[in-house]
Amino acid sequence: MQLLKKSLMLLGVLVVLSSLIFAVQQGVNTDGETYATGHSETTDKNVDPSYQVSAITIPEDLNFAGEAVPQEDPEVMERIDREFLVNTYWQSNALLLMKRANKYFPIIEPILLKNGIPEDFKYLAVAESGLQNVSSPAGARGFWQIMKATGKEYGLEINSNVDERYHLEKATQVACDYLNKYKEKYGSWTLAAAAYNAGTGSIDRYLDIQQAEGYYDLLLGEETGRYVFRIMAIKEILSNPEQYGFKIGSDDFYQNIPTFQVEVDTAVGSFAEFAQNYGISYKILKRHNPWLREPHLNNASGKKYQISIPMKGYYKVGP
Repeated sequence: MQLLKKSLMLLGVLVVLSSLIFAVQQGVNTDGETYATGHSETTDKNVDPSYQVSAITIPEDLNFAGEAVPQEDPEVMERIDREFLVNTYWQSNALLLMKRANKYFPIIEPILLKNGIPEDFKYLAVAESGLQNVSSPAGARGFWQIMKATGKEYGLEINSNVDERYHLEKATQVACDYLNKYKEKYGSWTLAAAAYNAGTGSIDRYLDIQQAEGYYDLLLGEETGRYVFRIMAIKEILSNPEQYGFKIGSDDFYQNIPTFQVEVDTAVGSFAEFAQNYGISYKILKRHNPWLREPHLNNASGKKYQISIPMKGYYKVGP
């Protein structure tokens, strides 16, 4: 008898569920109202009728670092179109990149120029990190995503106390050294960019196996295969925001706060106290010196460090 009761209860539940599913399929809600189930019949009164999502018109003279893109190749154009669509319609990210670029490009550009690196490579830093001091699962750090071994090879100090991969000027110089080495090896800025992303070992292997000569002729892994196209799309969108539907005024950009340098050649026991001596907080000191990784500086060797201190009047400290 008990088993029969349980069976009847279960049957009742199944009947109710079946009725609900049928109602949804037929366009009837639980209050008895009917509604349209097909997309063609749905009207969202909250959608602005003037809002449209459209295809992107690709410029006809695309180039990367002065090297022309083979736009007559339909496979290449599909890959380009993907990056333009993804980066245009990810509007919040694109706007953030525009705002940050105004703050950091003036620091990066003169270092690229001094080293003979085409200006387009500032967008490589955007592709690598979004102009943020991020860390990758593989251990790359900073705007230019430099690995520990690479940074040390090129003279950066990297330890628990100090990590100069987060020092924008010094890291940009290392990136320039690397890119010039790759350009000399491959004779192409596009392959130099690809090697920056994948490493020379991978690029050499792809070139050898596929008996190809240039980036656009290679079948590469997902990330490196999109890499140069993504940089080009970012370059075009950030250079011509209004053309891609973005409205941003001069007051909307992030600004670089001017600083002066304080030389330190001794240990610093507390950066909180050090910051207070200059009328700023520990947070502000670290924001301007992200390469200082701990609340103190050991400096047993007496090395000279240049610490950036923001000019007075830009930050309010205290209540």
